[in-house]
Amino acid sequence: MHALTTILSAAGGSRARAQDAAVCSGYHQGMAAHFDEAGFRFLRGLKRNNDREWFNARKDVYESRLKAPMLAVIAEVNDALMDFAPEFVRDPARIMMRIYRDTRFSNNKLPYKQHLAAWWARRGMERTSGGGFYLQISPEEVTIAAGVYMPEREQLLAIRRRLLDRHEDFRRLMAEKKLRAAGMESIEMAMMARPPKGFRADHPAIDLVMQRQWGVAARLPAELALGPTLVSETVRRFRMTEPLVSFLNAPLISDIASPVY
Repeated sequence: MHALTTILSAAGGSRARAQDAAVCSGYHQGMAAHFDEAGFRFLRGLKRNNDREWFNARKDVYESRLKAPMLAVIAEVNDALMDFAPEFVRDPARIMMRIYRDTRFSNNKLPYKQHLAAWWARRGMERTSGGGFYLQISPEEVTIAAGVYMPEREQLLAIRRRLLDRHEDFRRLMAEKKLRAAGMESIEMAMMARPPKGFRADHPAIDLVMQRQWGVAARLPAELALGPTLVSETVRRFRMTEPLVSFLNAPLISDIASPVY
């Protein structure tokens, strides 16, 4: 059975539907995993009809045209990560983010996200917010990102202390010409209004220390998701941002075991 067929069947889909998903993802032509217009039509429809009744009536479309191809994309990215970031490789089902929104503490009670997303966390940091790699797919754009997003308090302090000592190294990593050439720009920084307690306002790294998140992202045309270069373009940007992710994770990994599979 084909790789994508296996993924969907293991998730409870029928063999026929799994084979259909494999066809729609280009596997029948030996191409890398990607999506098709049927998946985008589903997401556009979900944007207009974000309710459980509409979703459940079309859940088989979500499973075959979105979830299964996304798991296949993640699996192929995992294969490439083994060459330069094996500690980020996990079960694709754990890397893919749920389409169901957590509405418990939100005024927005819409039950579903209008995009697909995957987060490659470093092994041992799955339940925290250390540095990692991110992929988001929507009918509007493809977002490929890397860095640290809203770390926990202890992680935030550890990264800030590292930036005090190594801010020049960090700035060099962020200024790499290859990042700019690949469309990787600094993410929104979520700046504090004033320096955090215990950090000098005149330190040369204070602009970095006052941030709450660090990283880069490329926002690319949605059409990328519909072709066989989706995986290779994602991997290319993950590879070039690995030194940045490693820099941010360095003060967080002293007590984390990192087996290589």
